[in-house]
Parts: sequence; structure tokens; C-alpha cells
Amino acid sequence: MSNPFKCPDHRLSRRNLLTIGAIGGLTLTDFFRMKSVDAEQKHYDSKEGTAQSVIFIFLPGGMSHQESFDPKPYSPLEYRGPFQTIGTRLPGVRFGELFKKTAGVADQLTIVRSMTHGEAAHERGVHNMMTGYRPSPALKFPSMGSVVSHEFGPRNNLPPYVLVPNEPNVYAGSGYLSSSFSGFSLGSDPADKDFRVRDLQLFEGVSGRRFAKRRRMLDIVNDHFRQREQSDSLDAVDTFYNRAYSLISSQQAREAFDIEKEDPKLRDKYGRTAPGARMLLARRLVEAGVRFVTLTYGGWDHHDKIQNGMKNLVPAFDQAYAALIQDLKQRGLLDQTLVCVTSEFGRSPKINATAGRDHWPKVFSNLLAGGGIKPGQVYGSSDATASEPADNPLTVQDWATTIYSCLGINADKELMAPGARPIEIVDGGKVRKDLLV
Repeated sequence: MSNPFKCPDHRLSRRNLLTIGAIGGLTLTDFFRMKSVDAEQKHYDSKEGTAQSVIFIFLPGGMSHQESFDPKPYSPLEYRGPFQTIGTRLPGVRFGELFKKTAGVADQLTIVRSMTHGEAAHERGVHNMMTGYRPSPALKFPSMGSVVSHEFGPRNNLPPYVLVPNEPNVYAGSGYLSSSFSGFSLGSDPADKDFRVRDLQLFEGVSGRRFAKRRRMLDIVNDHFRQREQSDSLDAVDTFYNRAYSLISSQQAREAFDIEKEDPKLRDKYGRTAPGARMLLARRLVEAGVRFVTLTYGGWDHHDKIQNGMKNLVPAFDQAYAALIQDLKQRGLLDQTLVCVTSEFGRSPKINATAGRDHWPKVFSNLLAGGGIKPGQVYGSSDATASEPADNPLTVQDWATTIYSCLGINADKELMAPGARPIEIVDGGKVRKDLLV
């Protein structure tokens, strides 16, 4: 009998022939497709901290701190802006008037009013907040989600790092790490009526029994190539295959992505909106075992007509975010889930000629909650016109290091970049212990 693998006229290799699609009609392209051939780390050596998961809510464009969490009601009108303020559950602490529901959960939050960096361009500010590093022309840094994936790996047959709804920018990727640590992108928005996670179901006409049979066929072919090709890249490819099969074959994993399993009343509480559906799905994912969810919403680059822009975006966010905090709290998940809300920078102190605000990285606000973060406090402050920090300026490095600390990751640890170059997870950051319980 001739060798079925011997084919001298065709340069067959497992790398260009054997994909899940070729064997089983499945692709999972955004997460499990190989983008690089670096070997994956086999032993995860970080130990979980107070936060077992992170929901990282990113508001692209640069949300105004003056119209949200650091209003200045006593400053001149041209600085104060178009909105009134409202009280919160923290005595003496006020938010912009549109954040009514978030004000009601302020006692569960740390409101950071002194975030600062020096990057006024969108892409550079985004890079800072996604990676904990200033951009460098010499090296592409991994996102925080990819670092968490690298340090801990999967849990409960679920991807360790999920992007809701899709990868928001190039800085949410794995950087110099293997692409096996990239985020799993849903492929569609959970707010869509016909939402379905791309490639998560068995291919039409492929039963569970047939799926298992094809998996065995792939294993046989894999063994053949493994005997003939010894390289780290094959191990990395195996990682993609194995995770894909685990995800598709696990009923628990598939159900974690099924937002239709939720009580309609709870869906109404979050809001039948983009942020409502995304935050509810994020809660389902961390509850099921996903370690890091990056969630994006809106476009907050309000150079013009900031009043209209905020009115369009804030109410849905406000409802969903407050519901998320309350839901996590009621389920006993908030203590182990760190919820972060941030943007790449804030907005300029003075309203401009087109009734908007421009880019302003010198000082801005963000929110932290759960996962070991001290509840019910304001951290730092800005000056009278929200122009720069007045006390306790919080750098990106310290902010990122503190988040990693909550996860049990030592940010001083060195990872290996191309060329066997050791790079610290965060360079020069320190844990801000006054942010922690």
C-alpha cells in the first residue's frame, strides 16, 4: 500500500494544508488563525491575585473629564461647559448631570481625577492606555489583555482574552508576544438582533460525532508531520488547533457567549443598547472564566458640539455601567472582577470656538472598581480649571502596575521580545497602594 502522505509533486506541509477548515469545515479565523510562528510558553507562573478577571471598558476618542467625573461648577462658564452637576453616593462628590445612574453606584468605585501622560495624538494615547507603555518605533508592545493571556492561559475551555465586539485598534493585540496570546474577536456586535459569535457553532452538516471523527483524523496527520518536522512553530500551531476544538466542543464555553440565556428583565436593566449588550456579555464571560475582556463603546472625540455628543452617548453608557456594577455586586463577583473605564486622554479646559473641547492628556479621569480596588473614594484631583493634576498625579505606568498587581502579576517581570531581548511588563511603574483595599 502506498504511503498516503508521500506526495513528491506537491510540496505539502501541515502548515499550508491542515487547518481546521480543511479537516472540519471550521475557521475561527480572528483568534485561532496563526499570525506568527513564535512558540507558546508552556508553563504559566503568575498566581492569581485579588482580581481573577478584568473588564476593561475603553471609550475611544478621549472622553471629557469636565462633562463626566470631574466637573468644575465654580469655574468660569467657558471652562465649566454646558452641563449642570449632580450629587453622588459619596458626600461632596459630584458628577456631570448625565451620569445619574453611575452617581448611584459611586460608593463602589474609585474615581481617579489625576490621570496624566504627555501624548496628545489619538494613536499614541491609545497605545499608552492599552499597553502601559509610550509608543516606540523599535518595538511593538503587547496589550494588557495579551500579557494576562501570556501569564495565565485559558480557563474553563474559554479564550483568556476576549474583544467585545471586535479588536478596537492595533494596540489591543499581542505586540512582540506570540499571536497565540491575541484576543478572541466576536466578529459581530452582541447588540445586533441576529448576533452570533463567528465560527463558534459546528459547520452545517457536521454532527458532533462527525466532528470528533475529523478531530481524530487530524491527530493522525499531525503525528505524521510531528515526526518529520521538529520546530517550536508547530507547537504554537497546535495551541490554536487545541483551543479551537476545546471551545467548539464545550457546551459551557458556547453558552457563555449566548446572551439570549439572560433574563429579559436583566437585559432591560442593562439596556437594549450597544453598551448594554456588550457589558452584559462581558459579565457572562468573566463569570464563565474569561480572564480579560476588552470592551469598547462610542466615539468621544468631541471637538465640536460637545453638548450634543455627550447627550447622544452618555445615557446608554450610564445605564449599562451602573447595571454592570450592581449585577457583579449582587452575584458576588465584584470582589474578584476589576472593572476599569478609561479613554486615551481627556479634553481641553476651555470650550473652543465650535462648542467643543480639544485633546488634553495633562489630566483626565477614569474609574476603577472591584478586584481589590478600594471602593468609595476619589483618588487625586485636578486644579480649578481641570488643566493639570493638583495632587496625586497618576501616571500610566503606576496605573498599569497597580492593575497587574491586583491580578497577581509582577509588572517588573521581564518577557522576551524578538532577539532574546528582555522587556519588563511595565517599565518603571509602582503599585499605588492607596488605590487598594
